[in-house]
Formats: sequence, structure tokens, C-alpha cells
Amino acid sequence: MKLQARAIDGFLRNPDPKIRAVLLYGPDTGLVRDRAMGLGRTVAADLSDPFRVTEMLGRAVADDPARLADEAAALSFTGGRRLIRVREAEDNVTLAFTAFLGNLPPGDSLVLVEAGDLGNRSKLRTLFEGADGAVAIPCYVEEEAALGRVIADILHGHGLTADPDALTFLAGNLVGDRMVARGEMEKLALYMGTETRVRLEDAQACVGDSAALSLDEPIWAAAEGDFATLDRSLARLFAEGMSPVPILRAAQRHFQRLQLVAGQVAAGKSADAAVEALRPPVFFKMKPRLTGQARRWPAPLVRQALERLVEAEADCKRTNMPDQTLCARVLFQLASLARR
Repeated sequence: MKLQARAIDGFLRNPDPKIRAVLLYGPDTGLVRDRAMGLGRTVAADLSDPFRVTEMLGRAVADDPARLADEAAALSFTGGRRLIRVREAEDNVTLAFTAFLGNLPPGDSLVLVEAGDLGNRSKLRTLFEGADGAVAIPCYVEEEAALGRVIADILHGHGLTADPDALTFLAGNLVGDRMVARGEMEKLALYMGTETRVRLEDAQACVGDSAALSLDEPIWAAAEGDFATLDRSLARLFAEGMSPVPILRAAQRHFQRLQLVAGQVAAGKSADAAVEALRPPVFFKMKPRLTGQARRWPAPLVRQALERLVEAEADCKRTNMPDQTLCARVLFQLASLARR
């Protein structure tokens, strides 16, 4: 079964007990993990409980399909429902799940499958979308407004409220990976101590120089024509499992901000004043760098960069070329433009 977007949050909070298998997939690997853990805890509060939770890799399921049904049919020694987590799943587990969903074992266990960015032609995705006892849930990169609501909820759970400008800053700097955002909110809660109101300066001091910059590092390097840093930081993100699409989306947001600055400069403002006027505000340590980029990137060149980034994202979804190659190619093209 394929859930409508508006039904996803409700299902994650209170899943239908008739559903025996859930596929979580998409380019935002952090959101996949975050949703998997939240959904898993509706079955077993302690995801490390060896009697109620079993973890398997996708390749193990592909090599031994019968084990999937055996684990799903097993009873917990301590009572309660069992959770079977299948991680790093790809289309090679489709045959195993075809057999599993065609002959569901007795019991009430839940099989939770975590996968990467499965395209429209994915056999595994198609299977889950068409099966009565299964659900496929896409995990796309969240827009800033949606992430802002999530951040507000996380902070509320820690007894914190954020000023509007602080929330805007957090959402703008943490978009791209839900797990990174959640981890940064945990850190912010510790930073706040007994204070309950998060101000902009608190958000900038705690978050501004850490999580977002790891994702933004190759983008800033591209905008500055720094080939060495671009190569090194992009390789690290790929090694950590970051999907190219969130990187391309972050690059688009960065060049959209440069476009705003370029428009203000063309209208007569100084680059410094144009950067200062941006909302959400630029982290103070990064203002000199963004001002320097603004002087490299006039409006026509920024438009060209945005066109290339949008085209690269589309190519990731509609062509058979490796998406990491497409992402790297366009960022190095932008670095070349910055050096013109």
C-alpha cells in the first residue's frame, strides 16, 4: 500500500496492526533512520532488546529468504510483539519479500525495512506499494517549514521554546538530514541548561558552526572555486552515506541566497549590507565568506549555476548515470565558474 503524504505522520504515530511490513526509503537517510526508530518503538520501547528486536542486513535476507519468515514467526521469550529490522535493503530482497508477503506467518510481528533512494522502477518499492499487508513510505528531503515544525516539537519535548528567528535559523541550517537535526537539538537542549527560551544567539552559538557546515562545506568550496576542499569534503559526505540529492538541494538554497544578494547589489547595495539583510541571518563567522562569494557571483552567473543544479537533480532521478557522479560533476563545474 502506498500512503498519501498527509497520512504518513498519523501512521507513524499509530500504525495499523494489520500491516506486517513497512518499507522506508528515500534520499534523506537521516529521515529514514529517524522514522524507523520512531516506528520501531511503537512495537518495542527498547530497540536494543535482543528478545524482541532482530536486525538483519538486506544481503542476508537475499541469501537466506526463509530466515525472514522464521524470525517473523518466532515468539519473544519475554512476551510482547517482535520487531524485525532489515537495513541496507535493495531490490535484491524483492524475491524474499514476495514470498513473505504472499504467505504471511502467524503472529503480530512487524518487519521494518530501511532502504535508500528507490526509483519509480524499483521492484521492491512496487511490491510494497501494491501489497495489502505492507506499506511503502517515502522519505524525501524536508522543506524548511516542515523541518521547523519538527524542530519545534523536539524542543518542546525538552521543555524549550524557540523565538521565531531562532527557529528559522535552525530550520534553514539543518535541513537535509533529519537525524543530524535531532542530534543538534539534543546538543542545544544540553547547552540551554535551565533556560527554557531559545534565542537566535543561542541557536547560532550552539548549532551554527557544526552540523550544517558539514553538509555545506563542499557547497561553499564550490562557490569559492576551492577544488581541494570540494573534493575532500564531498568524498567524506559520500563515505558517510549522504545521498547526492540533499547536497544538490542545499546547493540550490545556497545559490538562491546568493541570487538575493546579487539582486540587492545590482540595485545599489553593498555586498556587506546585502548579506546582513538576509533572513534567516547568516552565521556571523560565515558572513565574510558569503560576502566574498557575492563579489564572485553576479546575477547572470548565479542564474546559470541554479539552472545547472536543478538539471543535475533532475538527471539523478531520470537517468541511469550514478547520482554521485552527477552531483560531483556539477559542483566542480560551479567551482570552475567561480575561478573564471
